[in-house]
Amino acid sequence: MKWRLDMKRTLGLVAALAFANLFPVAMAATASVEDQIAEAVQPLPEDLRGGATVVIYDSETGARKVLRQGTNSLECEPRNPEDGFIRCYNKVMTPRHEMEAKLKAEKKSQKEIQAAIADAIKAGTLKTPPFGTMSYRLATKEGAIKRLWVMSVPFQTPEALGVSTTSQRDAALKGHGLPWMMLPGTAGAHIMIPINE
Repeated sequence: MKWRLDMKRTLGLVAALAFANLFPVAMAATASVEDQIAEAVQPLPEDLRGGATVVIYDSETGARKVLRQGTNSLECEPRNPEDGFIRCYNKVMTPRHEMEAKLKAEKKSQKEIQAAIADAIKAGTLKTPPFGTMSYRLATKEGAIKRLWVMSVPFQTPEALGVSTTSQRDAALKGHGLPWMMLPGTAGAHIMIPINE
């Protein structure tokens, strides 16, 4: 009889310790999500941060998970461990990001992903963002422009908009960057706008 009481006490103690140990784990998981949300919205201007949706993509499956549902038109992702970038973009870009995540999960190369995106735009299954749609990026690694805003200008040319196509990357790394256009005349035409600290 005594060994049964001892066994009950032991099991009760084990259960209590297990619960006590699980509680901090649950708290840490909550803090981790909060930390991810705080990190993800950093590239945005202050007044847009509170209303942004925050998502992550599973690297194995490409599945999208919402960490926080927002109230404005922006969506953000915490730091990507592969390239060190934190990204925010208009929700009209979500289908493209979902497609990219799935193709990455299938181990497609960056070149294959770009080709698939271009084909989807030509086929009409992906839409080009409206002229002037903004994206925001913050680099957490050395050798990349720290803070970069990107304006989508589909099918526009540098002549039409009065912008250079000469890369300002090196100048931007020194804190003296100016805007420049990439992929002029294509569906993916955009203006890179380094934000100097």
